[in-house]
This record gives sequence, structure tokens and C-alpha cells, in this order.
Amino acid sequence: MAITYNNLYMDIRQQLRRAGVEASTLEARELVCFAAGKTRQQLQRDGQLYVPPPVEEQARALVQRHLAGEPVAYLIGEWEFYGLPLDIDRQVLIPRADTETLVDCALPFLRQNPGSRVLDLCAGSGCIGLAVASQVEDCRVTLGDLSEGALRICRQNIRRNGLTDRVAPMQVDARKAPPRQLGTYDCILCNPPYIPSGDIPGLDVSVKDFEPHGALDGGEDGLDFYRSVTTLWREALRTGGMLFFEVGIGQADDVLRLMRSVGFGDLEITTDPAGIPRVVYGRLYDEI
Repeated sequence: MAITYNNLYMDIRQQLRRAGVEASTLEARELVCFAAGKTRQQLQRDGQLYVPPPVEEQARALVQRHLAGEPVAYLIGEWEFYGLPLDIDRQVLIPRADTETLVDCALPFLRQNPGSRVLDLCAGSGCIGLAVASQVEDCRVTLGDLSEGALRICRQNIRRNGLTDRVAPMQVDARKAPPRQLGTYDCILCNPPYIPSGDIPGLDVSVKDFEPHGALDGGEDGLDFYRSVTTLWREALRTGGMLFFEVGIGQADDVLRLMRSVGFGDLEITTDPAGIPRVVYGRLYDEI
């Protein structure tokens, strides 16, 4: 029986709602758009048109994969962060809305310091660094990650968002001292792996079975990367420069203490929209 795009969308939305999917409206729309090869605007325009059977078949197959745990971002190969469209695959974490808080915290400093050099360390898809570059027109950004797969996605996203003149990827290991050729930065942004190793088996299927464990595993207590970045990467930050971390639930005070112990001051903790302490940041001073 023929079905219109509107009815297919509403049917899938209801199916997702019954399964307890919180973002059922967004995810139903994205799945139908992807299956149909339409933009959101085109889907709205064509809502009363009938769906070709192969398109309906693909959309319903995507829904079944999603209900089995596969995230929509991986199914459609893209996601939006801070208004930017980003290519996404299973080599990188899916950008979360919580992480936009990190960008919000960094923007005032960067706008007050024109021409800043910025490092997005543990960049993944490059979402943080690209968001900053899109908002601050005169900053220059390095997207640093160890993963070849992540750097490939970074390059795609730099091109996709027209930022090749100010943003560049570089392979670096956040657990080792920075290469000398990097020089110093005015600002380091870092959303490192921070899930305690023992907690990973208990994560939701959509995370533990699909997202890269190398981008999740923060060691026994989840703080390994915070230790290495605060101690080793402070030498890549100019005196007076700022370090911004995203942190997991219950980690903010520990990360703040780590930063204080190696010479950071003016330390702040900022909550995300859910009221969870999400960002810890501070300024590097001369003396520890």
C-alpha cells in the first residue's frame, strides 16, 4: 500500500517513541531524509508525495538497525555540531550536544585574543576545533589526533566546511610530549577519552558496540589523559594561555586539582545544559 513521506515519517517517529527513543522526532526525520536522498527542506516540501517502494524499504531497514543499537549518525554518515554539518563514521565518536558547552566556554577568550593559535587535542571528528574556527574568523586551528581514521574524517570535515585556509590536521599522541615543531598555542581544547576502563562493558549498546573504544577508554580511573595533557602538553601552551577540558560525571574536581598542581590558575568549572559539571578550564602561569 502506497504511503506518503509525511505518513512514513510519522510512522517511524511513532515506532521510535514506542521503543523509548528520546530524540524520535529528529531521528525519524534524519532516517527518512537519508533513505530518500532529500534535505530536510525537500522532505517538508514533498510531504504529500508518495514514497517509492525501494525508499520505504530502505527507511524501514535503517529503523530496524537503529532499534538494534546502531546510532543514527553512523547509519547516515553525518551529524551536526554547533550548526556545522560533519562527516561521521565508526572511527570517531559521535559529537554530543554536551560538548558544545566546551566551545561556549572557549569563545570569549578567543574573541578577546585575536589571531590565536588553537589546538583541538584528541580531536576525533574535529567538531570542537571546527566549531571554534567557524565562530572566530581570525584564529588558526590544529586538529590533533593519533588515529589515522580520525584524521581522515578531520580532513573531510575541514573541506566540507570550507576551512582549509585556517584549519589543519596533525597526528599527535596526547599521552606523549608534544613534537617541538608544533610550537606554542594560545589555547588548547581537549575532550579526551574519560570513561574508566571497567565501566565500558556496562555502557549502552549504542556506545560500547559501535563507538571506538580508543576514544572512550580513559584508563583505570578515567583520568589518564588528563594527567598526560596537564603535565606534558603544558609546554605547548604559552604563559597566559588557556586549557579547556571536557570532563565526565564526577571528574571535575579531580581534573581541577590536576590543573592546579602543574601551574594553572583562574580555574573554573562550568555545567552543561543538564546541570552536570562538564568543562574545567584555567590559565597557565609561569610558576608551578
